[in-house]
Amino acid sequence: MSQSQAISLPNKSKQNLGFALGIGLTLLISLAAKFLSGFPFLSIMGQLVIAILIGIVWRAALGVPSQVIAGTNFSSKKLLRLGIILLGMRLNLMDIVHAGPKVFLIAALVIAFTLSVVYGLARLFKVEKRLSILTACGTAICGAAAVVAIAPQIKAKDDETAIGAAMVAILGTLFTLLYTFLYPVMGLSALGYGIFSGATLHEIAHVIAAAAPGGNDAVDMAVIVKLTRVALLVPVAILIGIWANRSERKEQGGGKASWKSIPIPWFIFGFLIVSGINSFGIIPAAAASNIVIIAYLLIAMAMAGLGLNVDLVTFRKLGMKSFAAGLIGSVLLSGLGFMLIHLLHLT
Repeated sequence: MSQSQAISLPNKSKQNLGFALGIGLTLLISLAAKFLSGFPFLSIMGQLVIAILIGIVWRAALGVPSQVIAGTNFSSKKLLRLGIILLGMRLNLMDIVHAGPKVFLIAALVIAFTLSVVYGLARLFKVEKRLSILTACGTAICGAAAVVAIAPQIKAKDDETAIGAAMVAILGTLFTLLYTFLYPVMGLSALGYGIFSGATLHEIAHVIAAAAPGGNDAVDMAVIVKLTRVALLVPVAILIGIWANRSERKEQGGGKASWKSIPIPWFIFGFLIVSGINSFGIIPAAAASNIVIIAYLLIAMAMAGLGLNVDLVTFRKLGMKSFAAGLIGSVLLSGLGFMLIHLLHLT
């Protein structure tokens, strides 16, 4: 063995060890977030929010060694996509069909309204374009999961993805608490309140926590409405990819766009395929439930990886304006949801 080969082998071993430690660190944070999410109030925040916040605090307090970054990046990108695919086991497409056209109409209107309003507000507040899109998508569709699913479509930076996910998740937590206090005075039936919660809140964890005061009927309906919004992530991701591609080419003075140049989110189609498998009952309910737990574990590892890449100075600099846009957009979203429920006689 030559001297150069002898030197390269230890270096390779160190790289592999650092890679494994990076993945292990995100797993540790994900498991800690899962444990903490079992406590009162923290359960409202959910595993994903807690994971990204732990990652941010970890970096600020302890730092992140350069040798583990490859592993944390692997979690934030590769494991994220696998987690989103497996999360499709949470969605039963038949439930959406049985809920009827009014629920689908509410979900579509809510997404279209919120995307345009939050994006417009963010740009008005001088938020960078990519972060504006991520904030709008997270508010409109399904919180942090939407942010990280859309990020590859627009070539978002890690800090933009992490900030978008964290801001939307914090907003959802605040509105979940607000809904819980307002429920007794809203004048909605259990089903009406469930539709309202599912149509206007950000994460599935938020929806379940907010709908709980209305009882099991409210929770079941809220989850169906929320998952209808989640299902619409697929066409929205494709449309945003096409729009972002055309905008980039226009800014660069490039030629005509082709289908090959459009970033197709194949992992989103994986999500839809897994949803179809779950909808036909191919996998037993107990196994499907365990797959969903694994999906959240993987996505939480991705959130931890993103958090470990975020500098608090950058977080404060970029996050406050996007938070303001998301806050105003969330207030308007709540108002729209309440109005639609009355207009469609779903109270």
